[in-house]
Amino acid sequence: MLGTYLALDKVWYAQYDREALHVFDDAGEWEQMDKAGHLFSAYSLGRWGHAGWRMCGSRAKESIFIGGSFGFLFLTGVELLDGTSSGWGFSWSDMAANALGTGLFMGQELGWNEQRFQVKLSVHLSDYAARRPDLLGEGLGERVLKDYNGQTIWLSANPWSFGKQGAFPKWLNIAFGYGAEGMVSAFRYEQDPIPDADPRYRQFYLSPDIDLTKIRTRSKLLRSVLFVLNGIKIPMPALEVRSTGKVVGHWLYF
Repeated sequence: MLGTYLALDKVWYAQYDREALHVFDDAGEWEQMDKAGHLFSAYSLGRWGHAGWRMCGSRAKESIFIGGSFGFLFLTGVELLDGTSSGWGFSWSDMAANALGTGLFMGQELGWNEQRFQVKLSVHLSDYAARRPDLLGEGLGERVLKDYNGQTIWLSANPWSFGKQGAFPKWLNIAFGYGAEGMVSAFRYEQDPIPDADPRYRQFYLSPDIDLTKIRTRSKLLRSVLFVLNGIKIPMPALEVRSTGKVVGHWLYF
């Protein structure tokens, strides 16, 4: 965590001056895609922290409360860096999304001892980054992280875990996705016109998914690989409903 904070301070925050801790309201930015990203990050880091704590031999509840809170603790540190940078500010809406992601993980472990609802991510490269490379990223790595037009956050539910063993395979999930497109600035009123393109709009998806952790294998290495990869939504056919009213089908969406 300390190493990551130092790296962020040098790479991300170095271009702005440091100042006293201050609050910034960014709840309306990016059609809330950044908030969905905070939820995903808090959930995923909590999932990894919990698994690491269990591997160290800790008791179940210790692993949930200590390991499961790793995402919230880490992202709180990032928020403090934001709050002391002149380019950003401490965001209570970010903290709310962090708490929601952490609570989603912990609540399921405490109530069901498993994750029946999993938060996943899929990313594709959009055409909007070329218009604002300074904001949406230049290289591949920056575009994956910064271009919210190409990100989709999924809530992937496992029907088998809810007693639907006869109707669904154990590994089959149903995923509900959220995204947004047409954004070249944080707020709508800042956006410059894009010829021959739709204005910014929200996207809602329905798609099958695979729970990789429910694929049986005797290999500990393969189980670990499947556990890590399970945070990524498997490319599948998807139905997209846009806030403009348009409905789009995708043979394969990622």
